[in-house]
Amino acid sequence: MAEKCKYSCKTASETLEWIHAIIHYISPYRYFLDAHVVNFFKDRLWEAVDKEWMHCLRKEPVQNLLRIPSGVVQGHWPVSLKEFILTLKSLSLPREQTDLQEFSGMHIASLSNVLAQGMNHKKKHEVEALAALVGLVATQVGARTVVDVGAGQGYLAQVLAFEYQLSVIAIDACSHHGKITDARAERIRKHYAAKMRKNGSELREISMPKTVTCRVLSSDTLKTLSNFREENDDAANQHLSRKSSGSQLSRLAENILPSLSYSDSSLVIAGLHACGDLSVTMLRTFLECDKAKAVISVGCCYNLLSEEASDMVDSCCGFPVSQGVKSAGVVLYKNARDLACQSADRWRGLDEHAGLHNFELHAFRAAFQMVLFRHYPHILQESPTIGRQGKALRRQQHQRILESNLHYRGPSESGEPRESVAFFHEYSSIQNSKSRESSTVDRYSLFVKFCESGLGRLHLPCLEDIDYSAVWRESESYAELIGPYWSLRAALGPVLETLVLLDRLLLLQEYGNDLEASLLPIFSPVLSPRNMAIIAKKIRK
Repeated sequence: MAEKCKYSCKTASETLEWIHAIIHYISPYRYFLDAHVVNFFKDRLWEAVDKEWMHCLRKEPVQNLLRIPSGVVQGHWPVSLKEFILTLKSLSLPREQTDLQEFSGMHIASLSNVLAQGMNHKKKHEVEALAALVGLVATQVGARTVVDVGAGQGYLAQVLAFEYQLSVIAIDACSHHGKITDARAERIRKHYAAKMRKNGSELREISMPKTVTCRVLSSDTLKTLSNFREENDDAANQHLSRKSSGSQLSRLAENILPSLSYSDSSLVIAGLHACGDLSVTMLRTFLECDKAKAVISVGCCYNLLSEEASDMVDSCCGFPVSQGVKSAGVVLYKNARDLACQSADRWRGLDEHAGLHNFELHAFRAAFQMVLFRHYPHILQESPTIGRQGKALRRQQHQRILESNLHYRGPSESGEPRESVAFFHEYSSIQNSKSRESSTVDRYSLFVKFCESGLGRLHLPCLEDIDYSAVWRESESYAELIGPYWSLRAALGPVLETLVLLDRLLLLQEYGNDLEASLLPIFSPVLSPRNMAIIAKKIRK
C-alpha cells in the first residue's frame, strides 16, 4: 500500500503526472466532493459509501476517526478502506514545516515586542517566517522593493520595511486597513528614531511602507502599481480604489501616473494568505510584469475561487489556471473547494470530548436541515449558513489553546498537540455526562434550542406544527454514521488542496525555462493550516 508521497513536482511533466494521478483516483468519489454534510440526513448520504467501511467505522473510537484525514489507519480495518486512506495520503503534498533555518542559510529574526504588537502567536509565527523568506529571495534576485498584496493591517509590510530595510508598497482593498497600517508604522518609526538617538548612533532614514487602497481585480491592476513608486498616494488611491476593471485601470494609469517616478528596476511580489483569486492574480502579474523578478504566495480561501465552469465571462478564473489542468477538464465546484480548506493536522489533535462535540454539531445542523426542508423549503435555495453558529467561538477557543500549548509546552512526543478544546457553553452539559446514552435528553433539548436559534437567525417564524421530537428520533438513528462519513470525506481535503496548489505551480512551470518555481511548507500546519508557499524567481541571463 502507498504510505508516503511518491510523486515529484520539480518539472512541469512531473507535476502534470501527479495532477493526473489525483484526478484519476478521486473521480469515483465524486459523491463525497459534491456532497454537503448539512444534507446528511435529508439525502441519506451514508448510503453512497461502501457499506463495509461504514459498518467498520460506526463503532470506532472518535480519536481514530479524527486521524483519518491525516492518513492514519488501524490494522483491523478492511483492506479497501486502508488503501483508500493511504492512497489519498500518498497523493497529498507533505505538510511538515520545512526547517527554514537550514534553507539556503536563511536566518529567521525573532520580532521585537514593538514590531510584534497586536499579533497573536499564529500571526507572529507566520510573519517571522515569511518575512525572512521574502528578504532572502529579494537579495537573491537583487530587488529592494516588495509589493505586499492583501496587506491587511500591514504586519508583514512593516517587518519587511523596518527589520529588513526593504521598500514596501502595501496594497489592500480596505481603506481602514490602510489607515491602521500608516498609524502603526508611524509609531514604530518613532520608536526606532528614539532608540537611535538614545544609543547615539547615526540617524538614518527609516523606511516606511507606502499604503495603497485598491481592489485588485486583475493582473493589470498590480502591474500598474508595480511599475510606479507612489509619490502622490492620495491621487493614486482616489482612482485605484474605484471598482474598475483591469483595462480601465491601465487607461487611468496612462493619464494619471506618468508624473510619478519609476520604482526600482526590480521588485518582489508577496502575499500572506491572499484570499481566493487574489493569490492567482499575483502569479499572473509575476509572469506578465517585467519588473517582477520573484513572487512568494501563501494562498487561502479556496472556497472563494472562481471556476471556469461557473457563469463568469472573465476567462481569467481562479481554477484551473494551468493549461494542463484546463485540458483535463477538471471542475471542483464550491463544496469541493470548501473541502480543500479542511485542516487535517488540527482535527487529529482534538481529544475525545472535542471530537464528539464536532460530530454532534454536524448532526444538529443536518437535522435542522430536515426541519428547513419540510417546513421552510424556500429558504434552502438561499443556502443558509446557520451551521456556522457556535463555530467562530469554538475556533477562537481552539486557537487560544493551541497557541498556549505550542508556546509554553510544545507538542507531545507523538508530535500531536496536547490541547483540550472547551466548546461553547450550550454543550457543557454533554461534556460532563457519564455516557452518551445517558445524555439523550440533553442532546434533544440542545437540538431544540439549536433549531429555535437557527430560525431566529434566519428571521423565520417558529411554526406550531414542527415536530422536533420526530425529526430528532429519525435523525438520531443514523447520527453515529455522521462521524465516519465526515472523516472519510475530510480525507479528500488535503488531496484537493494539493490539486489546487499543483495547478498554480504548473502555471509557472509552463512559462518555460526562464524561471524556477517550487512549493515549500513554511509554517507549522497545526498553527497555520494553509502553510504552503509558492516561490518563483526569474532566472537572470
